[in-house]
Amino acid sequence: MSDANRMRMTKQRQIILEELKKVTSHPTADEVYQMVRRRMPKISLGTVYRNLEILAGLGHIQKLSVGGTQKRFDGDISLHSHIRCRDCGRVADLNLKLESHIETEAARFTDFVVLGHHLEFIGICPECQ
Repeated sequence: MSDANRMRMTKQRQIILEELKKVTSHPTADEVYQMVRRRMPKISLGTVYRNLEILAGLGHIQKLSVGGTQKRFDGDISLHSHIRCRDCGRVADLNLKLESHIETEAARFTDFVVLGHHLEFIGICPECQ
């Protein structure tokens, strides 16, 4: 696929993006597929997977690797943390005020150029308690 094609906001990408922005459940690709099929019944699972990767690569959505399970996707690209249920895998947003200098400190203690960070908390959700 050419770069021009990857950059274009196709109808499929637009619908995937709209559906992701409607929810806070951090769905898997399979769940996004089920959501999108309501509006585009003929879309394939492979098309949804491919477009999720493209949207994540373009910075329109976040791809979350949580707990070594299936990838999950977040339509909220603002800087925020997540909390994951150890038992069922549910992921929720966690808006905490973090120390603004955390990335500067990480760079200071290593020889890395810090590009960003992801913070995930692990707990047990109310349904699993």
